[in-house]
Amino acid sequence: MNAATSDVILERMMALHPKVIDFTLDRMWSLLEDLGNPQNDLPPVIHIAGTNGKGSTQAMIRAGLEAAGHKVHAYTSPHLARFHERIRVASELISESTLTAVLDECYAANGGKNITYFEITTCAAILAFARTPADYTLLEVGLGGRLDATNVIDTPALCVITPISIDHQQFLGNTLPEIAGEKAGIIKRRVPCIVGPQEEVALEVIEQIATRHGAPLSAYGQQWHINREAGRMVYQDETGLLDLPMPNLPGAHQVQNAGAALTALRHLGLNADACEAAVTTAFWPARMQRLRSGPLIDAAGAAEVWLDGGHNPAAGKALAAHLSELPKRATYMICGMLNTKDIGGYLRPLTPHTTTLFAVSIPGEANTLPAATTAEAAKSEGINAEVAQDVQSAVAQIVQDDPTARILICGSLYLAGNILRENA
Repeated sequence: MNAATSDVILERMMALHPKVIDFTLDRMWSLLEDLGNPQNDLPPVIHIAGTNGKGSTQAMIRAGLEAAGHKVHAYTSPHLARFHERIRVASELISESTLTAVLDECYAANGGKNITYFEITTCAAILAFARTPADYTLLEVGLGGRLDATNVIDTPALCVITPISIDHQQFLGNTLPEIAGEKAGIIKRRVPCIVGPQEEVALEVIEQIATRHGAPLSAYGQQWHINREAGRMVYQDETGLLDLPMPNLPGAHQVQNAGAALTALRHLGLNADACEAAVTTAFWPARMQRLRSGPLIDAAGAAEVWLDGGHNPAAGKALAAHLSELPKRATYMICGMLNTKDIGGYLRPLTPHTTTLFAVSIPGEANTLPAATTAEAAKSEGINAEVAQDVQSAVAQIVQDDPTARILICGSLYLAGNILRENA
């Protein structure tokens, strides 16, 4: 089977619905029924929703489970370099042959009916998981929660809700309570739910929905706490205290993500060794990732090159907090964003940390914000900004002006994916 086979099927799937996003679970239920309801044959499911930190939290939960000897299915989105990254079957990236087989089966079973790309590929992931033995299944919500394609598990073992903030208003609502209501739609009757740090109005909504479903909550600041102390991380819940190293995923916000992951692992009965492995061995690309090899690194010389895929105001705040903790160094941003994002809200907290911003359009992305628009938005936030033809030319200009610069490529997971594909 040649390596392009799954790509060909995925391209066909893009044409099965005129919209990229169309919220309803009807098409999911219909196709899953035609496939024999594989969602009922999964190992215990941990369902993860939220605005920020879903992927990092999932990565830490998976690292802890695997350190304890468990095989783990994991589903995440979007991918960065290859679609296969979305699906881990029994702790391994899905093989090309397995991916091709389940995609083909789902495509045939759907019979040409309307279904979105995310819905049908989620069905394919579920089918692959149902056919391979494992100990746990980690399902990360794509968008929202209540009507997300992953919300087809009647009784998960556990639900996790990471911090919720304003994002995707065109689909989820314009206020934080509305968005929280959609995210909390993953809560199921009597299924325990772990809740990361939330603004009060979001937590109130989550608590109301949990009460309605009789779902016990374990919330940050109430049933569990986590703090940084003397360069380490101290976690405490109702069963005791853990003194752990800081997460290897960079950024102060990862401490809170680690707290949610640790609470999940403790709920599942894992020991302190697994909890330590969760925070010290997890890897999640394009989250303040230091690039070490590839053509861009060769071109950068003595400059540092970092990559971050955060794209909303909360991500901008987290990124700014991390930059403030790094050694003092002139920081140049290379930024490309989608036209659906709050660019001002993202850039505002980064203003005091940015020497110059080079705006780029995201290659091959129809919904990219034009580089000139990004540059103007940066200037309106008080950032010195100019337009670059592409990331490569921006890097060349930066190292010519400042050979020891810190270069941060940021603003979109789509831009991050493009960089990782070219600098693997």
